[in-house]
Amino acid sequence: MASATLSHPPTGSSRFVRILLWVMAVLLMAAAVVYQRTTGPTYPKKGNLVADGQTLLYRLVRSHNSDMDAPVVLPGAPGLSATLHYKRFRMDEPYTPLVMTPEEGNLVARLPRQPAAGKLEYYLEVTGADVSRIPADGEENIVIRYKDPVPAAVLIPHIFMMFFAVLIGMRTGLAAILAPDTMRRTAWITLIGLTIGGMMLGPLVQKYAFGVFWAGFPYDSDLTDNKMLIMWLSWVFACAIIGSKPKPREAVNRVVVLVAMVVMTAVYLIPHSMRGSELDYKKLEEGVAPHEAIGTSKHG
Repeated sequence: MASATLSHPPTGSSRFVRILLWVMAVLLMAAAVVYQRTTGPTYPKKGNLVADGQTLLYRLVRSHNSDMDAPVVLPGAPGLSATLHYKRFRMDEPYTPLVMTPEEGNLVARLPRQPAAGKLEYYLEVTGADVSRIPADGEENIVIRYKDPVPAAVLIPHIFMMFFAVLIGMRTGLAAILAPDTMRRTAWITLIGLTIGGMMLGPLVQKYAFGVFWAGFPYDSDLTDNKMLIMWLSWVFACAIIGSKPKPREAVNRVVVLVAMVVMTAVYLIPHSMRGSELDYKKLEEGVAPHEAIGTSKHG
């Protein structure tokens, strides 16, 4: 049934079908964004803790700029106190305790600033009638990564163009199934969006944040850069195959566009910033300059 549909595409698309495609694309994009924000290693760690009969909803920082200390905020509750324990990530050293102090109804401690790509590992002990731990015993500690500030004039267009390109790409893949007469134009728009947002502005963001324009293939194994490269190449290939004008036999073109959309979506769902830039503190202690001691994490 699917092959028959691909072999005999409709000659036109109704307004209803086009609206339906946009609704489906927006819902798919929204689901992907939610998944990203709940799985990415740099998004805040959310959870709740029940202590002394009180439920604390927390949102703990996992990414921060390198030009200031990072505030760790725990909602305050009567009769409770808390201590933050931290150390440099992947370093065999004791944890440093910081007593969290009341600020505007919350308990707050500040992790010391680190060079770009530096990471700290930390956990909290909340004390009331009993002592509770965040994260719970047996769970991995929270890791925060620092980055140099990225100008809004670079970061905002990058984020906008990436969301725009992925949304249009999803709409294009859906059009290959239901309304192929619209897929060619939006496929090229997708490629242009990925080129500007990912392959031009993306390296600028990387340069500002971690000191290098590109840390993916063939120079290193940064997963975010490699994700971008795969998404971009999938649409380069698709657009090269479909060209700029409809062809008598569109089945292959529709399949190619659909595959590009599936590849893009699958790659996009890989959590953002996994296996990203990471400062090697051992090299730093050997006297290597901070920007030269940055490599790519091999563990997440």
